[in-house]
Amino acid sequence: GRCGRGALLACAAWTAGWVLAAALLLRAHPGVLSERCTDEKSRRILAALCREYEGGVLVGDLCEDLCVGEKLLYQRCLYFERGKKVLQANWRGRPIILKSKEEAFSSFQPLVLLEDAADEGGQDFPEAELLLLVAGEVKNALGLELSGGSLGPLWPGRRGPRWRGQLASLWSLLQQEEFVLFSLLQDLSRHALPVLGSCGHFYAVEYLAAGSPRHRALFPLDGATGAPRGGRGQAKAISDMALSFLDMVSHFEDDFSHRLHLCDVKPENFAIRSDFTVVAIDVDMAFFEPKMREILEQNCTGDEDCNFFDCFSKCDLHVNKCGAERVNSNLQVICDKIFRHWFSSSLWSSALSFPLQRQLREAVQECADPPRTARSPPRAAPDVFWKLRHLLRATQRELQEAEK
Repeated sequence: GRCGRGALLACAAWTAGWVLAAALLLRAHPGVLSERCTDEKSRRILAALCREYEGGVLVGDLCEDLCVGEKLLYQRCLYFERGKKVLQANWRGRPIILKSKEEAFSSFQPLVLLEDAADEGGQDFPEAELLLLVAGEVKNALGLELSGGSLGPLWPGRRGPRWRGQLASLWSLLQQEEFVLFSLLQDLSRHALPVLGSCGHFYAVEYLAAGSPRHRALFPLDGATGAPRGGRGQAKAISDMALSFLDMVSHFEDDFSHRLHLCDVKPENFAIRSDFTVVAIDVDMAFFEPKMREILEQNCTGDEDCNFFDCFSKCDLHVNKCGAERVNSNLQVICDKIFRHWFSSSLWSSALSFPLQRQLREAVQECADPPRTARSPPRAAPDVFWKLRHLLRATQRELQEAEK
């Protein structure tokens, strides 16, 4: 009997481990189980959204323009993937993106308070209770414990005739980590997309062309102010983007109450504005420190078990547990996955003096592959940040002098 119970527990643990691994894989790479992205299906999803709006089930500040005024017009499907639906639209002449984790409003967990109130004959419920629920959902999504005063961007506003639909819509949005993160960073970060509005469980963000390895400079430069021409123009654009990446690294490291970790660094998850400011446009795999520690602290038999995509930890073999502290950094991964492409290639050619090219290449190498020591894992030293910044400023000065 004891052997039977032991085997059952081992099987259950093995199954739970694979279920967790599969869930994390689908969150990072939802295309593993992708659906067909068609205009017909996209229009069907939006039509269902509008029917529920007209029935008073859901609300949102974009619903009227989408469902009645025809001022928010669907353009094309970008992708349907398990875990995310992404559509491009035009809102009053402005290109935007509509996003949701699920296609149907009913796929989200309902707000229990609303169901309880309905069971009690429609009696209202205290605002303090709702505040606690919203704070709890933020903690569940991001690992952050926020006071009521910090929940402003997520608060539903005044009670009105559609208060129940307003709460139900908010609750569907709070179950989407990216919406919560973008909302809390609203007006606090120029390196994150602002939320422009919502309708039910769909939220809108600014449309910016994503990066891609297909672009020689990783990001499309034709929309930038004074689109760069020739070798020197491209070199200046790259130095501007690299400095903006460094600014983003510093911002996410120091400017919030907790460090913000980027665990899926690739060109497709970033875009650039016309002034070459780098913007994170997909933050499904971005975590504040408390959530990061929770994710990393797993069972292990070796260091490879402690690698959560681009965020690494170390395995303590004495207790077979991954450390809760991340051992690499955002800067290190950006150097490896972005800067290497820029500074280890022929992109610079004759645009920059050879000594400066060599110094940049060596600094990027030092940043991406820091030296190992017996006591600590490889991690980009703080001084390499300032070295890169100094060299990029020198690059800009040299390019400006060459133009005179």
